[in-house]
Amino acid sequence: MSSEQYPMTPERFANSAESLRRIAQDMLDYARQQGATSASAEVSEGFGQAVTVRHGEVETIEYNRDKGLGVTVYFGQQRGNASTSDFSAQAVRDTVDAALSIARYTAKDDCSGLPEADSLASEFPDLDLYHPWDLSVEKAIELAAECEQAALDADPRIQNSEGATVNVHEAQFVFANSLGFIGGYPTSRHSVSCSVIAEQMDAMERDYWYSVARSADDLLGAVAVGRIAAERTVRRLGARQIATMQVPVLFEASVAASLLGHFVGAVSGGSLYRKSSFLLDQLDKPVFSSHIQISDVPDIRRGLASSPFDDEGVKTQHRNIVEDGVLRGYFLGSYSARKLGLRSTGNSGGNHNLILQPCGELDLAGLLKTMHRGLLVTELLGQGVNGITGDYSRGAAGFWVENGQIQYPVHEVTIAGNLKEMYRNIVAVGSDVLVQGSRQCGSILLEGMTVAGS
Repeated sequence: MSSEQYPMTPERFANSAESLRRIAQDMLDYARQQGATSASAEVSEGFGQAVTVRHGEVETIEYNRDKGLGVTVYFGQQRGNASTSDFSAQAVRDTVDAALSIARYTAKDDCSGLPEADSLASEFPDLDLYHPWDLSVEKAIELAAECEQAALDADPRIQNSEGATVNVHEAQFVFANSLGFIGGYPTSRHSVSCSVIAEQMDAMERDYWYSVARSADDLLGAVAVGRIAAERTVRRLGARQIATMQVPVLFEASVAASLLGHFVGAVSGGSLYRKSSFLLDQLDKPVFSSHIQISDVPDIRRGLASSPFDDEGVKTQHRNIVEDGVLRGYFLGSYSARKLGLRSTGNSGGNHNLILQPCGELDLAGLLKTMHRGLLVTELLGQGVNGITGDYSRGAAGFWVENGQIQYPVHEVTIAGNLKEMYRNIVAVGSDVLVQGSRQCGSILLEGMTVAGS
């Protein structure tokens, strides 16, 4: 390994993609020279800008520029890992030495090691994940101010603001291992958000909205974000409590994705091999209503969780995780797969774009009519979910519905059930699909839950 510094470039990133590849390869070469039987390395850097405006004044301007590298080495089935943010040649060598030192003192683990060579990605399609946004701080301030002002102008009851934020971020990385795999690409992620407070008599309510995308062209306009934040806030004024009862519950799309999150946790390798999942040993068995279809799609262009390979370099693939309510697949990296006697599914690092297909053409209004009477949930509070038993109990706010129409806002209630039953009691999934992260779905209507009020 050369003792010289790696070259810098005048491009958007401090280091060229080729420089990152060289650093990763040098780490692998040095680890091999020092006796490691195998190794993997990742090198990344990113930068961004976040501007927040509150009451028309700039509250914060934040810049970030980060970089880091990590290396994992193996002596047989003994594993060591170390990382640093220093890209100098000496620091790179020292980091590898630290990982080697750790590996020499760790116990052997029959399941540790690199993925199988035949599972690694060999093709790297362009998924259109990198869209730089040349947004000056002055323009960012202007957009944030427009967003907040749109919220404040939307209704006289909007009396206060927590601010509007415009965030711009770009990053690039390279991952490599001693099996010959090396790959990486740049990404971007931009967002606009707004949070405001409405007042009526002695009551105050807060809500927010945001838009996130790989490309600024795909973001909801700043004015629209502000107006939606205001509308969501004002509609919560005059909230009441309700009596305890068993009724249908409709999760609005903005909170429905959390139900997918609990599912992913339950069928991920770590929970399964530790036997700490409420969906243990359910492969090829019905776990959802028979009309539920869930897919993991890694190759959506501009997708927020798209990637040609996972965190270990394993090729990703389009998979049907749930077919007609039946569980057809897990989310596994190579370690958890070996623990379970299976193969990696290309999900080291978690799910990709997880999509719950709508059941028919019903939007939120259609689902309200289908529910007829019950609770529409628009906010969830607390963390009362037991991943081992599936018991579910969370604070909630939303709206009471009668005759398929929203009647009044509701707060200070708790909704309770068990996820195993909740999944099987899904009546419908709406067409109002919301894309704000890696899990995408419309609103979800459940047959019945316990709603605990006053």
